[in-house]
Amino acid sequence: MGTDQSTNRRLSKVERVIETYDLDGFGEQLADRWTAPEDSDSLRDLADLMNEKVLDAALREAGEDVLEGEVENLYTLLTGDETTEGMRVQAKNTLQSRGVDVDQLLSDFVSHQAVYTYLTEIRGVSKESSSGNRIDNVVESIQRLRGRLVAVIEQSLSSLRNTSKLRLGDFDVLVDTQVYCRDCGTQYEVIELLRRGGCDCDEDVSN
Repeated sequence: MGTDQSTNRRLSKVERVIETYDLDGFGEQLADRWTAPEDSDSLRDLADLMNEKVLDAALREAGEDVLEGEVENLYTLLTGDETTEGMRVQAKNTLQSRGVDVDQLLSDFVSHQAVYTYLTEIRGVSKESSSGNRIDNVVESIQRLRGRLVAVIEQSLSSLRNTSKLRLGDFDVLVDTQVYCRDCGTQYEVIELLRRGGCDCDEDVSN
């Protein structure tokens, strides 16, 4: 478990991954791209970008030459929603044969929620939302609440573990809120639902 020696604070997952894979300066890049006044990246885009950096670093650490576009393709095969299980297994086998610890690699991939927690709680940056854009305001509110919930759960679990009330190794807390539409039968993670503008109901269905 990584610790900030200056504050004795447990490192967040994003911090640990940046340190493990020697992604010097990448934290600042995440903050700059998220808070850019124009064409800023979403948290999901930033998580994907970081995970691709991790995959690239893992291949290079294994002594592999990386071709242009190869990392993006492998990452899509590993995580893409439209990737078949056979394609995913083949991608894992390819990485394994090239000396990459695939299980560790996948464990080190970060979520957009982890990126948000890192940016807001560790780097102390915020993204200004237009007062006229209610969806962005709702997204930011949900992400703030999630960050607080994760912090409370982490503190509570750590306290129980430290007093021998709970057996638990190095852990990450994941909060996943799903929204199920009974009309069209689709289910989306709440932030994804907001970002995509709704479920799969026809546009003429009354709300």
